[in-house]
Amino acid sequence: MTKTDILKKVRAENVTIIGFWFTDILGQLKGITCPVQRLAQYLDEGIFFDGSSIDGYARIEESDLILKPVLESFAIIPLDADSHKIARFMCLVDNAKNEPYHSDPRNILAQNVTYAKKLGFTYFVGPELEYYYFKNDKSTALLDNGGYFDQLTTHQGTFLRERSVEALEKLGYTVERGHHEVGPSQQEINMKYADSLTMGDIVMTQKFIIKEIARQNDLYATFMPKPMFGQAGSAMHIHQSLWKNGKNSFYDAKDKYGLSTIAKSFIAGIIKHVNEIALVTNQYVNSYKRLVPGYEAPVYLAWGRQNRSALVRVPLTRGNPSAARIEFRCPDPAANPYLAFAVALRAGLKGIAENYQLQPPTENNIYEMQPSEMKKRGIKAVPATLGEAIHYAETSELLRETLGQETFTKLIANKKIEWHNYRRQVHQYEVDNYLPIL
Repeated sequence: MTKTDILKKVRAENVTIIGFWFTDILGQLKGITCPVQRLAQYLDEGIFFDGSSIDGYARIEESDLILKPVLESFAIIPLDADSHKIARFMCLVDNAKNEPYHSDPRNILAQNVTYAKKLGFTYFVGPELEYYYFKNDKSTALLDNGGYFDQLTTHQGTFLRERSVEALEKLGYTVERGHHEVGPSQQEINMKYADSLTMGDIVMTQKFIIKEIARQNDLYATFMPKPMFGQAGSAMHIHQSLWKNGKNSFYDAKDKYGLSTIAKSFIAGIIKHVNEIALVTNQYVNSYKRLVPGYEAPVYLAWGRQNRSALVRVPLTRGNPSAARIEFRCPDPAANPYLAFAVALRAGLKGIAENYQLQPPTENNIYEMQPSEMKKRGIKAVPATLGEAIHYAETSELLRETLGQETFTKLIANKKIEWHNYRRQVHQYEVDNYLPIL
Protein backbone atom coordinates (compact mmCIF):
# COMPACT_ATOMS: atom_id res chain seq x y z
CA MET A 1 0.00 0.00 0.00
CA THR A 2 1.09 3.57 -0.66
CA LYS A 3 0.96 6.36 1.89
CA THR A 4 -2.19 7.71 0.18
CA ASP A 5 -3.83 4.26 0.28
CA ILE A 6 -3.09 3.93 3.98
CA LEU A 7 -4.45 7.36 4.90
CA LYS A 8 -7.66 6.63 2.96
CA LYS A 9 -8.02 3.24 4.65
CA VAL A 10 -7.52 4.74 8.09
CA ARG A 11 -10.25 7.33 7.47
CA ALA A 12 -12.65 4.82 5.94
CA GLU A 13 -12.26 2.37 8.84
CA ASN A 14 -12.44 5.06 11.56
CA VAL A 15 -9.09 4.05 13.01
CA THR A 16 -8.23 6.16 16.07
CA ILE A 17 -4.84 4.85 17.24
CA ILE A 18 -1.75 3.86 15.23
CA GLY A 19 0.89 1.53 16.66
CA PHE A 20 4.52 1.49 15.51
CA TRP A 21 5.91 -1.92 16.51
CA PHE A 22 9.45 -3.30 16.72
CA THR A 23 11.36 -5.80 18.87
CA ASP A 24 14.38 -5.81 21.14
CA ILE A 25 17.09 -8.40 20.50
CA LEU A 26 15.28 -10.96 22.68
CA GLY A 27 12.10 -10.65 20.61
CA GLN A 28 9.99 -8.75 23.12
CA LEU A 29 7.42 -6.67 21.26
CA LYS A 30 7.92 -2.93 21.72
CA GLY A 31 5.86 -0.10 20.36
CA ILE A 32 4.91 3.55 20.25
CA THR A 33 1.31 4.63 19.70
CA CYS A 34 0.04 7.91 18.32
CA PRO A 35 -3.32 9.46 17.46
CA VAL A 36 -4.33 9.08 13.87
CA GLN A 37 -3.94 12.84 13.29
CA ARG A 38 -0.13 12.44 13.46
CA LEU A 39 0.05 9.54 10.99
CA ALA A 40 0.87 11.52 7.82
CA GLN A 41 3.78 13.25 9.56
CA TYR A 42 5.21 10.02 10.96
CA LEU A 43 4.93 8.23 7.64
CA ASP A 44 7.14 10.95 6.15
CA GLU A 45 9.56 11.49 8.99
CA GLY A 46 9.50 8.36 11.12
CA ILE A 47 9.39 8.60 14.93
CA PHE A 48 12.41 9.49 17.06
CA PHE A 49 12.75 7.49 20.27
CA ASP A 50 15.25 6.79 23.04
CA GLY A 51 16.83 3.38 22.48
CA SER A 52 19.03 3.38 25.59
CA SER A 53 16.59 1.32 27.67
CA ILE A 54 15.83 -1.31 25.02
CA ASP A 55 17.53 -4.69 25.57
CA GLY A 56 20.50 -4.99 23.22
CA TYR A 57 20.07 -1.52 21.76
CA ALA A 58 21.95 1.75 22.09
CA ARG A 59 24.41 3.09 24.58
CA ILE A 60 23.48 6.40 26.20
CA GLU A 61 25.72 8.35 23.82
CA GLU A 62 24.02 6.92 20.70
CA SER A 63 20.47 6.57 21.99
CA ASP A 64 18.57 8.67 19.43
CA LEU A 65 16.93 6.21 17.05
CA ILE A 66 14.15 6.44 14.46
CA LEU A 67 11.25 4.08 13.79
CA LYS A 68 10.56 3.79 10.05
CA PRO A 69 7.20 2.11 9.35
CA VAL A 70 7.18 -0.64 6.72
CA LEU A 71 4.20 0.41 4.59
CA GLU A 72 3.35 -3.08 3.34
CA SER A 73 3.02 -4.26 6.95
CA PHE A 74 0.09 -1.93 7.66
CA ALA A 75 -2.80 -3.79 9.28
CA ILE A 76 -5.91 -3.00 11.30
CA ILE A 77 -5.93 -5.20 14.39
CA PRO A 78 -9.23 -7.17 14.30
CA LEU A 79 -9.99 -7.22 18.02
CA ASP A 80 -13.22 -6.24 19.72
CA ALA A 81 -13.14 -2.61 20.77
CA ASP A 82 -16.15 -0.51 21.71
CA SER A 83 -14.63 2.94 21.54
CA HIS A 84 -11.48 2.69 19.45
CA LYS A 85 -9.91 0.87 16.53
CA ILE A 86 -6.18 0.23 16.35
CA ALA A 87 -3.92 -0.18 13.33
CA ARG A 88 -0.23 -0.99 13.35
CA PHE A 89 2.96 -1.00 11.31
CA MET A 90 5.99 -3.17 11.83
CA CYS A 91 9.00 -0.89 11.76
CA LEU A 92 12.64 -0.81 10.85
CA VAL A 93 14.96 1.03 13.19
CA ASP A 94 17.40 3.61 11.84
CA ASN A 95 20.10 5.55 13.65
CA ALA A 96 20.13 9.36 13.79
CA LYS A 97 21.88 9.43 10.39
CA ASN A 98 18.97 7.55 8.79
CA GLU A 99 21.08 4.42 8.37
CA PRO A 100 19.85 0.91 9.30
CA TYR A 101 20.52 0.43 13.00
CA HIS A 102 22.95 -2.42 13.66
CA SER A 103 20.99 -4.02 16.52
CA ASP A 104 17.50 -3.97 15.02
CA PRO A 105 16.50 -7.65 14.59
CA ARG A 106 14.38 -6.93 11.52
CA ASN A 107 17.31 -5.11 9.91
CA ILE A 108 19.57 -8.06 10.76
CA LEU A 109 17.23 -10.51 9.05
CA ALA A 110 16.90 -8.15 6.07
CA GLN A 111 20.69 -8.08 5.68
CA ASN A 112 20.86 -11.88 5.70
CA VAL A 113 17.99 -12.12 3.22
CA THR A 114 19.95 -9.77 0.96
CA TYR A 115 22.98 -12.04 1.34
CA ALA A 116 20.86 -15.02 0.23
CA LYS A 117 19.48 -13.05 -2.73
CA LYS A 118 23.01 -12.32 -3.92
CA LEU A 119 23.40 -16.10 -4.15
CA GLY A 120 20.14 -16.22 -6.12
CA PHE A 121 17.92 -17.57 -3.32
CA THR A 122 14.67 -16.44 -1.74
CA TYR A 123 14.17 -17.87 1.74
CA PHE A 124 10.70 -19.11 2.70
CA VAL A 125 9.63 -20.24 6.15
CA GLY A 126 6.46 -21.64 7.72
CA PRO A 127 6.51 -21.91 11.52
CA GLU A 128 4.37 -24.14 13.73
CA LEU A 129 3.72 -22.11 16.87
CA GLU A 130 2.86 -24.08 20.02
CA TYR A 131 1.69 -22.49 23.26
CA TYR A 132 -0.31 -23.06 26.46
CA TYR A 133 -3.43 -21.45 27.89
CA PHE A 134 -3.58 -20.99 31.66
CA LYS A 135 -6.13 -19.37 33.93
CA ASN A 136 -3.69 -16.56 34.80
CA ASP A 137 -0.03 -15.57 34.60
CA LYS A 138 0.69 -16.50 38.22
CA SER A 139 0.16 -20.27 37.96
CA THR A 140 -0.15 -23.18 35.56
CA ALA A 141 -3.84 -23.78 36.30
CA LEU A 142 -5.12 -25.58 33.20
CA LEU A 143 -8.18 -24.91 31.07
CA ASP A 144 -8.49 -28.57 30.01
CA ASN A 145 -6.90 -32.00 30.21
CA GLY A 146 -7.16 -32.62 26.48
CA GLY A 147 -4.60 -34.29 24.26
CA TYR A 148 -3.44 -34.37 20.66
CA PHE A 149 -6.12 -33.17 18.20
CA ASP A 150 -8.88 -33.17 20.83
CA GLN A 151 -11.76 -31.05 19.55
CA LEU A 152 -14.32 -30.52 22.28
CA THR A 153 -16.68 -27.56 22.23
CA THR A 154 -16.56 -27.50 26.02
CA HIS A 155 -12.88 -26.59 25.94
CA GLN A 156 -12.20 -22.88 26.36
CA GLY A 157 -8.89 -23.40 24.57
CA THR A 158 -10.72 -24.53 21.43
CA PHE A 159 -12.80 -21.34 21.47
CA LEU A 160 -9.77 -19.09 22.05
CA ARG A 161 -7.71 -20.80 19.34
CA GLU A 162 -10.51 -20.53 16.79
CA ARG A 163 -11.05 -16.84 17.59
CA SER A 164 -7.31 -16.32 17.09
CA VAL A 165 -7.41 -18.07 13.72
CA GLU A 166 -10.33 -15.87 12.64
CA ALA A 167 -8.44 -12.72 13.66
CA LEU A 168 -5.29 -13.79 11.79
CA GLU A 169 -7.32 -14.50 8.64
CA LYS A 170 -8.96 -11.06 8.89
CA LEU A 171 -5.45 -9.58 8.87
CA GLY A 172 -4.92 -11.19 5.48
CA TYR A 173 -2.64 -13.96 6.77
CA THR A 174 -3.20 -17.56 5.69
CA VAL A 175 -3.54 -20.09 8.48
CA GLU A 176 -2.80 -23.67 7.44
CA ARG A 177 -4.35 -25.31 10.49
CA GLY A 178 -4.87 -25.14 14.23
CA HIS A 179 -5.40 -27.93 16.75
CA HIS A 180 -5.00 -29.05 20.33
CA GLU A 181 -1.44 -30.17 21.00
CA VAL A 182 -0.14 -33.08 23.09
CA GLY A 183 -0.08 -31.29 26.44
CA PRO A 184 -3.17 -30.44 28.48
CA SER A 185 -4.36 -26.94 27.59
CA GLN A 186 -1.70 -26.77 24.83
CA GLN A 187 -2.53 -25.48 21.34
CA GLU A 188 -0.84 -25.02 17.97
CA ILE A 189 -1.50 -22.67 15.05
CA ASN A 190 0.44 -23.12 11.79
CA MET A 191 0.86 -20.36 9.23
CA LYS A 192 1.26 -20.86 5.49
CA TYR A 193 4.83 -20.31 4.37
CA ALA A 194 5.97 -16.83 3.30
CA ASP A 195 9.24 -15.01 2.76
CA SER A 196 11.12 -14.80 6.04
CA LEU A 197 10.78 -11.03 6.59
CA THR A 198 7.03 -11.16 6.14
CA MET A 199 6.86 -14.22 8.37
CA GLY A 200 8.83 -12.48 11.11
CA ASP A 201 6.16 -9.77 11.13
CA ILE A 202 3.42 -12.42 11.10
CA VAL A 203 4.86 -14.34 14.05
CA MET A 204 5.15 -11.21 16.20
CA THR A 205 1.57 -10.29 15.31
CA GLN A 206 0.34 -13.85 15.82
CA LYS A 207 1.75 -13.94 19.35
CA PHE A 208 0.17 -10.58 20.12
CA ILE A 209 -3.23 -11.71 18.82
CA ILE A 210 -3.16 -15.00 20.75
CA LYS A 211 -2.21 -13.27 23.99
CA GLU A 212 -4.70 -10.43 23.57
CA ILE A 213 -7.67 -12.69 22.83
CA ALA A 214 -6.80 -14.73 25.92
CA ARG A 215 -6.55 -11.54 27.98
CA GLN A 216 -9.92 -10.31 26.76
CA ASN A 217 -11.37 -13.55 28.11
CA ASP A 218 -9.60 -13.14 31.48
CA LEU A 219 -7.15 -15.94 30.67
CA TYR A 220 -3.46 -16.15 29.82
CA ALA A 221 -1.53 -17.53 26.83
CA THR A 222 2.17 -18.29 27.22
CA PHE A 223 4.96 -19.11 24.78
CA MET A 224 7.24 -20.28 27.59
CA PRO A 225 9.13 -23.31 26.21
CA LYS A 226 8.57 -25.62 29.20
CA PRO A 227 5.97 -24.27 31.62
CA MET A 228 5.23 -27.57 33.39
CA PHE A 229 7.28 -30.53 34.61
CA GLY A 230 6.18 -33.83 33.11
CA GLN A 231 4.26 -32.30 30.22
CA ALA A 232 5.20 -31.52 26.61
CA GLY A 233 7.16 -28.36 25.96
CA SER A 234 6.23 -25.82 23.30
CA ALA A 235 8.17 -25.58 20.05
CA MET A 236 8.38 -23.34 17.03
CA HIS A 237 9.24 -25.88 14.33
CA ILE A 238 10.45 -23.95 11.29
CA HIS A 239 9.67 -25.35 7.83
CA GLN A 240 12.22 -23.93 5.39
CA SER A 241 12.92 -23.87 1.68
CA LEU A 242 15.03 -21.92 -0.80
CA TRP A 243 13.63 -20.82 -4.15
CA LYS A 244 15.39 -19.59 -7.28
CA ASN A 245 13.76 -18.23 -10.44
CA GLY A 246 10.32 -19.30 -9.24
CA LYS A 247 11.35 -22.91 -8.56
CA ASN A 248 11.92 -24.74 -5.30
CA SER A 249 15.65 -25.39 -5.05
CA PHE A 250 15.10 -28.09 -2.43
CA TYR A 251 13.24 -30.45 -4.79
CA ASP A 252 14.68 -33.24 -6.89
CA ALA A 253 12.19 -35.73 -8.33
CA LYS A 254 14.96 -38.28 -8.96
CA ASP A 255 16.13 -38.37 -5.37
CA LYS A 256 14.89 -41.03 -2.96
CA TYR A 257 13.80 -38.37 -0.49
CA GLY A 258 12.81 -35.79 -3.09
CA LEU A 259 15.74 -33.64 -1.91
CA SER A 260 18.19 -31.78 -4.11
CA THR A 261 21.90 -31.55 -3.41
CA ILE A 262 21.26 -27.96 -2.27
CA ALA A 263 18.69 -29.16 0.27
CA LYS A 264 21.00 -31.85 1.61
CA SER A 265 23.87 -29.39 2.06
CA PHE A 266 21.47 -26.97 3.76
CA ILE A 267 20.42 -29.67 6.23
CA ALA A 268 24.07 -30.58 6.83
CA GLY A 269 24.79 -26.91 7.56
CA ILE A 270 22.09 -26.71 10.21
CA ILE A 271 23.21 -29.95 11.85
CA LYS A 272 26.86 -28.88 11.88
CA HIS A 273 26.23 -25.39 13.26
CA VAL A 274 23.13 -25.82 15.42
CA ASN A 275 25.04 -25.78 18.70
CA GLU A 276 26.52 -22.40 17.74
CA ILE A 277 23.14 -20.86 16.94
CA ALA A 278 21.15 -22.47 19.78
CA LEU A 279 21.63 -19.33 21.88
CA VAL A 280 19.32 -17.59 19.40
CA THR A 281 16.83 -20.37 18.62
CA ASN A 282 16.63 -21.43 22.29
CA GLN A 283 17.62 -18.36 24.24
CA TYR A 284 16.38 -18.87 27.80
CA VAL A 285 17.30 -21.08 30.75
CA ASN A 286 13.85 -22.60 30.43
CA SER A 287 14.45 -23.50 26.77
CA TYR A 288 16.77 -26.32 27.82
CA LYS A 289 14.18 -27.84 30.17
CA ARG A 290 12.33 -28.71 26.93
CA LEU A 291 15.38 -30.09 25.12
CA VAL A 292 15.58 -33.37 27.02
CA PRO A 293 14.77 -36.88 25.74
CA GLY A 294 11.05 -37.62 25.56
CA TYR A 295 7.96 -35.65 24.53
CA GLU A 296 9.21 -35.62 20.91
CA ALA A 297 11.88 -33.09 21.84
CA PRO A 298 14.51 -32.89 19.06
CA VAL A 299 17.61 -33.43 21.16
CA TYR A 300 19.90 -35.23 18.73
CA LEU A 301 21.92 -33.97 15.76
CA ALA A 302 20.44 -36.19 13.08
CA TRP A 303 17.81 -36.08 10.37
CA GLY A 304 15.08 -38.36 9.07
CA ARG A 305 11.75 -38.44 7.30
CA GLN A 306 9.36 -39.46 10.09
CA ASN A 307 11.77 -39.25 13.02
CA ARG A 308 10.59 -36.61 15.47
CA SER A 309 13.45 -37.34 17.86
CA ALA A 310 15.87 -35.91 15.27
CA LEU A 311 16.84 -32.27 14.83
CA VAL A 312 15.66 -32.08 11.21
CA ARG A 313 12.69 -33.85 9.68
CA VAL A 314 11.92 -34.04 5.95
CA PRO A 315 8.13 -34.03 5.40
CA LEU A 316 6.63 -36.01 2.52
CA THR A 317 6.20 -34.05 -0.71
CA ARG A 318 3.90 -36.55 -2.51
CA GLY A 319 5.56 -35.50 -5.78
CA ASN A 320 4.70 -31.82 -5.31
CA PRO A 321 7.83 -29.68 -5.92
CA SER A 322 6.38 -26.76 -3.95
CA ALA A 323 6.05 -28.96 -0.86
CA ALA A 324 9.75 -29.85 -0.66
CA ARG A 325 11.05 -28.44 2.60
CA ILE A 326 12.88 -29.27 5.77
CA GLU A 327 11.55 -28.96 9.31
CA PHE A 328 14.03 -27.54 11.83
CA ARG A 329 12.62 -28.77 15.14
CA CYS A 330 14.65 -27.40 18.04
CA PRO A 331 13.63 -23.67 18.01
CA ASP A 332 11.04 -22.65 20.57
CA PRO A 333 8.33 -19.95 20.46
CA ALA A 334 10.15 -17.70 22.93
CA ALA A 335 12.84 -17.02 20.31
CA ASN A 336 13.05 -13.76 18.41
CA PRO A 337 11.68 -14.93 15.03
CA TYR A 338 13.72 -12.45 13.01
CA LEU A 339 17.00 -13.65 14.51
CA ALA A 340 15.96 -17.32 14.57
CA PHE A 341 15.22 -17.21 10.83
CA ALA A 342 18.47 -15.34 10.18
CA VAL A 343 20.73 -17.85 11.95
CA ALA A 344 18.95 -20.88 10.44
CA LEU A 345 19.35 -19.36 6.98
CA ARG A 346 23.04 -18.63 7.39
CA ALA A 347 23.80 -22.07 8.84
CA GLY A 348 22.13 -23.69 5.85
CA LEU A 349 23.82 -21.37 3.36
CA LYS A 350 27.17 -22.20 4.95
CA GLY A 351 26.50 -25.85 4.20
CA ILE A 352 25.72 -25.01 0.58
CA ALA A 353 28.73 -22.72 0.14
CA GLU A 354 31.16 -25.31 1.51
CA ASN A 355 29.39 -28.33 0.02
CA TYR A 356 28.78 -30.09 3.33
CA GLN A 357 27.96 -33.77 2.87
CA LEU A 358 24.84 -35.04 4.58
CA GLN A 359 25.13 -38.25 6.56
CA PRO A 360 22.52 -41.01 6.01
CA PRO A 361 19.16 -40.45 7.74
CA THR A 362 18.30 -41.91 11.11
CA GLU A 363 14.79 -43.35 11.07
CA ASN A 364 14.89 -45.25 14.36
CA ASN A 365 13.82 -43.63 17.62
CA ILE A 366 17.09 -42.20 18.91
CA TYR A 367 15.75 -42.12 22.49
CA GLU A 368 15.80 -45.94 22.46
CA MET A 369 19.36 -46.28 21.15
CA GLN A 370 22.19 -47.41 23.39
CA PRO A 371 25.06 -44.92 23.86
CA SER A 372 27.37 -47.29 21.97
CA GLU A 373 25.08 -47.26 18.93
CA MET A 374 24.79 -43.46 19.04
CA LYS A 375 28.57 -43.19 19.22
CA LYS A 376 28.96 -45.59 16.28
CA ARG A 377 26.56 -43.49 14.21
CA GLY A 378 28.24 -40.25 15.30
CA ILE A 379 25.02 -38.87 16.79
CA LYS A 380 25.62 -36.02 19.22
CA ALA A 381 23.22 -33.80 21.16
CA VAL A 382 22.21 -30.16 21.29
CA PRO A 383 23.42 -28.10 24.28
CA ALA A 384 21.94 -29.31 27.57
CA THR A 385 21.93 -25.92 29.31
CA LEU A 386 22.02 -22.23 28.54
CA GLY A 387 25.61 -22.27 29.82
CA GLU A 388 26.62 -24.79 27.16
CA ALA A 389 24.86 -22.75 24.48
CA ILE A 390 26.80 -19.65 25.54
CA HIS A 391 30.04 -21.64 25.34
CA TYR A 392 29.37 -22.69 21.74
CA ALA A 393 28.11 -19.25 20.71
CA GLU A 394 31.09 -17.29 22.05
CA THR A 395 33.51 -18.81 19.55
CA SER A 396 31.14 -18.96 16.57
CA GLU A 397 32.23 -16.89 13.59
CA LEU A 398 29.01 -17.88 11.85
CA LEU A 399 26.92 -16.34 14.63
CA ARG A 400 29.11 -13.24 14.69
CA GLU A 401 28.75 -12.77 10.93
CA THR A 402 24.98 -13.32 11.03
CA LEU A 403 24.20 -10.96 13.90
CA GLY A 404 26.95 -8.40 13.42
CA GLN A 405 29.58 -7.63 16.03
CA GLU A 406 27.43 -5.27 18.14
CA THR A 407 24.41 -7.57 18.50
CA PHE A 408 26.63 -10.63 18.93
CA THR A 409 28.44 -8.98 21.84
CA LYS A 410 25.23 -7.70 23.44
CA LEU A 411 23.47 -11.04 23.18
CA ILE A 412 26.35 -12.95 24.76
CA ALA A 413 26.56 -10.42 27.60
CA ASN A 414 22.80 -10.55 28.20
CA LYS A 415 22.72 -14.35 28.31
CA LYS A 416 25.75 -14.56 30.62
CA ILE A 417 23.91 -12.37 33.12
CA GLU A 418 20.84 -14.61 32.89
CA TRP A 419 22.89 -17.78 33.34
CA HIS A 420 24.83 -16.30 36.27
CA ASN A 421 21.64 -15.22 38.00
CA TYR A 422 20.02 -18.62 37.46
CA ARG A 423 23.01 -20.55 38.81
CA ARG A 424 22.93 -18.54 42.04
CA GLN A 425 19.32 -19.49 42.77
CA VAL A 426 18.38 -22.27 45.16
CA HIS A 427 15.50 -24.12 43.54
CA GLN A 428 12.62 -25.95 45.17
CA TYR A 429 13.94 -29.28 43.90
CA GLU A 430 17.08 -28.82 46.00
CA VAL A 431 15.12 -27.83 49.08
CA ASP A 432 12.75 -30.80 48.72
CA ASN A 433 15.46 -33.40 48.09
CA TYR A 434 18.51 -32.22 50.02
CA LEU A 435 17.30 -30.29 53.06
CA PRO A 436 15.70 -33.34 54.78
CA ILE A 437 18.87 -35.45 54.51
CA LEU A 438 21.82 -33.09 54.64
